Amino acid sequence: MKLCFLVEELYRHDGMPLDVVRRLSSWGHQVDVVRPGGSLLRISEEVRAGTHDAWVLKTVSGGPGLTLLEAAAAVGLTTVNDARSIRAVRDKVLTSVIARQHGLPVPVTYSAPRATLFADVPDELFPLVVKPADGSSGRGVRLVPDPGALADAEQAGEGQLIAQPYVPNPGSDLKVYCLAGEFHATLRRSPLHPDGPVEEGAVPLPAEVAAAAAKVGAVFGLDLYGIDVVLGPDGPVIVDINDFPSFRQVPDAVSRLAGAVLDLARTGGAARQGVPAFAPRIPAQPQTPHGQSHPHPEADMLAAAPGAMRI
Repeated sequence: MKLCFLVEELYRHDGMPLDVVRRLSSWGHQVDVVRPGGSLLRISEEVRAGTHDAWVLKTVSGGPGLTLLEAAAAVGLTTVNDARSIRAVRDKVLTSVIARQHGLPVPVTYSAPRATLFADVPDELFPLVVKPADGSSGRGVRLVPDPGALADAEQAGEGQLIAQPYVPNPGSDLKVYCLAGEFHATLRRSPLHPDGPVEEGAVPLPAEVAAAAAKVGAVFGLDLYGIDVVLGPDGPVIVDINDFPSFRQVPDAVSRLAGAVLDLARTGGAARQGVPAFAPRIPAQPQTPHGQSHPHPEADMLAAAPGAMRI
């Protein structure tokens, strides 16, 4: 197959996705890497040629890569993820509206251009978690205990902000990664509690969380994504959704992601197929030891691993 990876400048030396590019090349596929933020592009010719089986995006929020991916989608080319799906989860205000409309367990969300404007949020909803509406990777996330602390939460040049009621938790988040229907759960220290005593690593995936993760993929039309979940006193709460995350601590992530990209390039992914949110199930495939590469994906596509579920 012939693939085009759009890689923003922030990720030009990052193992993810460049290791995936190398793995795909070692399997005999042709992979072109385009850096939309660091090179001159003949956009019309690049897109119109239509010689790639799929375009894959690894970008920062608001980066130029998303526009190029949308251009590819506009002329009917396959994109991973679907460009419209990426746009829907990059804007956290839009994400919240879509998620709540479909009954996903997300907090009530407020939006404002400055932190001090959240003073009008009802007092009983404090403490608030405040973060940029286009943020990612925990950047700019802070906990505001009461209205009187909002002035100290002001940060210049952030743009639109969102605020959500804080969900009490033990200082950890559950990060769930999805690779074209395969789910992996890892425990990580909460960005709101950076000094908490948390042992990070792969953990079993609760069925209720797996079902919510599957529904996220169906609602937003995502195939490669991650969700951040807080296990609060009333059950799991989704506090963030990200397209093409790091897949950190997923066993054999490079081969699994490379295999998923190939599969999506062939099928067009959930957005084209209209895949519903089926209940995840534990797979029967054999375990793949950590660090061991899969054979060519046509022979062994996405074998199961500890903590994984498939839909």
